[in-house]
Amino acid sequence: MSTPPSLHALIAALKTLPGIGPKSAQRMAFHLMQRDQKGAADLATALNNALGKLKHCSLCNTFAEVDLCDVCSDEKRQHNLLCVVEMPTDLMMLEQTLAFHGLYFVLMGRLSPLDGIGPNDIALQRLLERASDGTVEEVILATNFTTEGEATAHYLAEMLRARGLKVSRIARGMPVGGELEHVDAGTLAQAMLERRSV
Repeated sequence: MSTPPSLHALIAALKTLPGIGPKSAQRMAFHLMQRDQKGAADLATALNNALGKLKHCSLCNTFAEVDLCDVCSDEKRQHNLLCVVEMPTDLMMLEQTLAFHGLYFVLMGRLSPLDGIGPNDIALQRLLERASDGTVEEVILATNFTTEGEATAHYLAEMLRARGLKVSRIARGMPVGGELEHVDAGTLAQAMLERRSV
């Protein structure tokens, strides 16, 4: 039995989502068409609405519906601190901590030569312009602690220091409430190396 072209296109579109393989995409498509057509219509409307309204904030590069996002337009933020993250989700997580009161810059990716993502494929030039605006005094690198995130942080640190900026990196170590016996050796070793006096 052949799949109708419109259903095939829906399954193919759902497969573009991260973590969704062919079988999951097929289940989702059949669920939406068979059991939740209102949900499918709401999803289509929300996607069209987002595609039509969302753009990049002119300062931090995150998604916004206006020229400046809420964080960048907040006069109470510390404009001399700039935290660099890979994705908007990282910005959202940091904001939830209520621990950082500066501004952000979202790269919209990370360096990954194996995936063909180089310096020209993420917003490095915009970051350099933003960090060199005369207001920023310190750039905090909050990329992920993956191989790609570490490579991105190293590359950025070299470029930013060459422009005379103070550069720092978020710390790694023990999770809050974590017990030593349940922590992996790499995290424990990093916590020991990054210890501080009390």
